[in-house]
Amino acid sequence: MHHIQHPHPTHSGVDMTEGNITGHLIRFALPLLAGNIFQQLYNMVDTWVVGNFVSNEAFSAVGTVGPIVNMLIGCFLGFSSGAGVVISQYYGARRTERVHDAVHTALVLTVILCAVFTALGIGFTPLMLRLMNTPAEVFPESSAYLTIYFGGISGLLIYNMGSGILRAVGDSRRPFYFLVVSAVLNTALDLLFVLRFGMGVEGVAWATVIAQAVSALLVIVVLLRTEQTVRLIPRDLRIHLPVLRQIIRVGVPSALQMAITAFSNVFVQSYINSFGADCMGGWTAYTKIDQLMLLPMQSLALSATTFVGQNLGRGNEPRARQGVRRALAIAMAATVLVMIPVLVFAPQMTAFFNRKPEVVAYGALLLRCISPFYVLCCFNQVYAAALRGAGNSKATMIIMLCSFVLFRQVYLFIMSHYISHELIPLVMGYPAGWLVCSAATLIYYRRTSFLSTRLVAEDGSKEDIQ
Repeated sequence: MHHIQHPHPTHSGVDMTEGNITGHLIRFALPLLAGNIFQQLYNMVDTWVVGNFVSNEAFSAVGTVGPIVNMLIGCFLGFSSGAGVVISQYYGARRTERVHDAVHTALVLTVILCAVFTALGIGFTPLMLRLMNTPAEVFPESSAYLTIYFGGISGLLIYNMGSGILRAVGDSRRPFYFLVVSAVLNTALDLLFVLRFGMGVEGVAWATVIAQAVSALLVIVVLLRTEQTVRLIPRDLRIHLPVLRQIIRVGVPSALQMAITAFSNVFVQSYINSFGADCMGGWTAYTKIDQLMLLPMQSLALSATTFVGQNLGRGNEPRARQGVRRALAIAMAATVLVMIPVLVFAPQMTAFFNRKPEVVAYGALLLRCISPFYVLCCFNQVYAAALRGAGNSKATMIIMLCSFVLFRQVYLFIMSHYISHELIPLVMGYPAGWLVCSAATLIYYRRTSFLSTRLVAEDGSKEDIQ
């Protein structure tokens, strides 16, 4: 295959190595943000349908399975971000043939992981639910939901990897369209299965699985038909070992970091569960709103990853760092904007999910105590994403492990056993962990060179860095 010489974006890919930095970051982040909001909304619709039309036990069940699902998905997202970083660096370096190898390797890896996750998910459901101290009255419904969900998880994984590939070449628009289709379908099926057929929690799970399968199909069709370097050619589907090694080098630390962070949330959930069902309800509502508040910074963090990846592929570190500074500034501004209405309307927001006064009181309290600290999160999110784009995900993994898992567990243990078994001192473990993490990430980011970890060797040499 010939090298693409021209710097212009090929059909809907965006070359971020040239042009206005802020413009690139915002244009790339907006569809991501909109897509993520849609995804959260359709998770909320699931929760809303169950909370209002099934039963209180079912509401707690769907809330309880969240951390388990997030843990496995987070793990997979690590791999898809690894593939995305490799692809974005080769795309920035104009190495068409390597982009091609990376796309096909990533897709084969996805198919293998689909089988692994389906088996693990279904196999470990009962054990995980027990580990989380799931109350007996919620157990059967949680178990049914998860079994169906993991049975059909392949759709979600294929969609995520396919979107990751498109995003690596700067196309965040089409993954957004597929999400919208999926969300609308999910909502329609939710209402049909639950209200019309009375399928309860199982109906909600089936609706999710079917909608995700549709988005996976759409993404595969686009990859088969695209004119870009990321085109999928079925007969080329095989694992290219050098590329696989690079995907694993970035992907495994990211996957571990996401899975372990989610796993530490499973422990936090068990502390929350000890305060009883009302507190669990308040926490479920809080986590839903919390996910929305994190979206602006997460979208900008993803922009930073692709931006750094492509610019380092060209060997342009100063531009990469400039992009990170801009991304951080925009993320902080956006976070403050989102935070203000949450502080003001916390009770109304909680009541949207569950109108029981005790649940509302818990939810509003949690929101008002924790949300002022979100600005701290911007530092670790954006800097960690930038380092990942540079191919350096090991350091951020170690920092996040120490602050989110070690520090947070030690904090919870000491707090609950020796100082105070009240709710607020316990949940303050979250902001405390963010503070530790942001400080450490900032110091590391300032002291490290991007070029030392990039995956693509200088142009002209065939040897890429292993």
